[in-house]
Amino acid sequence: MEDGRETAAMREQKRKDRQIDRWSHTVDDTQALENTDSDIGLCGWILVLFSILLTLLTLPLSIWMCIKIVKEYERAIIFRLGRILRGGAKGPGLFFILPCTDSFINVDMRTITFDIPPQEVLTKDSVTVSVDGVVYYRVQNATLAVANITNADAATRLLAQTTLRNVLGTKNLAEILSDREEIAHSMQSTLDDATDDWGIKVERVEIKDVKLPLQLQRAMAAEAEATREARAKVIAAEGEMNASRALKEASLVIAESPSALQLRYLQTLNTIAAEKNSTIIFPLPIDMMQSFMKN
Repeated sequence: MEDGRETAAMREQKRKDRQIDRWSHTVDDTQALENTDSDIGLCGWILVLFSILLTLLTLPLSIWMCIKIVKEYERAIIFRLGRILRGGAKGPGLFFILPCTDSFINVDMRTITFDIPPQEVLTKDSVTVSVDGVVYYRVQNATLAVANITNADAATRLLAQTTLRNVLGTKNLAEILSDREEIAHSMQSTLDDATDDWGIKVERVEIKDVKLPLQLQRAMAAEAEATREARAKVIAAEGEMNASRALKEASLVIAESPSALQLRYLQTLNTIAAEKNSTIIFPLPIDMMQSFMKN
């Protein structure tokens, strides 16, 4: 028990250390991307000043091209002359851009869910199963999600499929059927580490269904039925043994008192009369039968 607690504590500490390392690495990458706007050069600054002058000359018409709005669940990444503007993602609310030199991309920060298509997986004990699941993720860093990958959603979906096959390939059939929570946690950790450079946070992974081949289902059903039948036979044998012991004790009690046998006769007649009224039974004493047998 203590070893298990120590192992869990060590695993939790490693997870926290890994999260701290990822956070510091993400901060460094974000700062490196956001500090590139100072390298636009002399021509770039001339174009920026020309854009500002053009905006001032065309007021108030140009104000409608400069003011942009992003929703509460969105962030805007502004590019000035192709470089990410210092300050990172903008929003929610109002922000300003220059008409000729700036462009922006909206990033949805809400949690996104998608189904992992059924994957044909060969388990460790050479059994082919079809497994599907569901993944919950969200964009944690909008700057990295735009600058480091072309399509974060498609990449996360493909990575989830390959991760599912890789993780299940190291498990046998019994572990897949019984340890779904552990498999889901392992997939979540693997996906979270792989998508950290993309600004993606994998919140949860769940295994939905495990489909077995029809022949394997029949074999497992036959095995379970045989196990239940064997257990039923054992229980019946134990019941018969207990009943024989009880009958032996009852016979010893009746042998000590012959009148008890007569009382048992009367009790049996009462039971038969209650169930089958058309049946008439005449009990014969055993002593009378013994006298006939002697003659």
